[in-house]
This record gives sequence, C-alpha cells and structure tokens, in this order.
Amino acid sequence: MDDKVYNVLFLCTANSARSILGEAILNKIGNDRFKAYSAGSQPRGEVNSHAISTLETLGYDTGEARSKSWDEFAAKGAPEMDFVFTVCDSAAAETCPVWPGQPMTAHWGIPDPAAKEGTDAEIGAAFMDAYRMLERRISAFASLPVQSIDKLAIKKKIDAIGQMDASETSGTKNG
Repeated sequence: MDDKVYNVLFLCTANSARSILGEAILNKIGNDRFKAYSAGSQPRGEVNSHAISTLETLGYDTGEARSKSWDEFAAKGAPEMDFVFTVCDSAAAETCPVWPGQPMTAHWGIPDPAAKEGTDAEIGAAFMDAYRMLERRISAFASLPVQSIDKLAIKKKIDAIGQMDASETSGTKNG
C-alpha cells in the first residue's frame, strides 16, 4: 500500500477566491492522501470575504486561508508539488514558474465568482456555483487511484476532469 501524500497546488491570478476554495475542498475530502495549497501570480493579499463566508457556511475551517504568491512554491525548500491545477483562464495563460519535481498540470477553468456584480444573494450564489464545480472536479480527482496508474493515464484523466461542464456539476452536494 502506498502511503505517499500527494501535494497539490491550485493556482489563480489573485489567489482570493477559486484557488482558496480548491485548497479548502481538497484538504477536507482528500482522505489524508493529498495536501492542498493555493497561490496566485498576482495575489490580492487578502481572501475574498464571500469565499470565506461560503466555506464557513459549509463547515470549513478558514483560519489558515491566506492570499499568497506562487513564488512561495517555486522557491528552494518549498513543498514539491505532484499536481498543479490552474482554476482561472488568466493564470492558465501566464508563464508559470518552474516547479520543483515537474508536477503534472491541468487547467480546470471555473467562472470567477469574485467578478460577479449584483446583490449579496447573487454574489453568494456565484460563489456556491464555483464551490460546487470545484467540489465535483476535486472529488473526481481524489477518487483516482493515482498511486497505481501510469502518469500518461493520470494526465488524460485530470485533463478530462477540467473539461467537466456546469451540467455535470449541478447535482453535487454542498458540503
């Protein structure tokens, strides 16, 4: 039995919403097989208050949530990543740092709930939609037998997970 804990980095430009949600979700459902982190190419420096309230409403501990640069994870002594997922189109288009260990990467684009304008209820709904999409994709990822299938097969599967559309995520539980 492989007891390896796989490090996963979720990237977004501001590291204030989607990547924060991804980090929290995987750390909760990863069954001690995964350790998730998040970062941004241009971190906002604070986590979006709607991201915090969404997570807290769903029972997540947000005490460790912080907006940080992806440079932290490319620096000497940083945890070596096994997987890196971009969750916004901007970050996917940017030139990423060279990650130690050559992790597998995939783009899992999620609409930006922080860009939603409207009432608090409408913005809250956008954050719940983003949460549900991420939770569905992360659940599919966490169920992969990553320790027993080859890298090419894993790469194909994580790319396919990133192609899940909203209709495939709408029936997901909230927490």
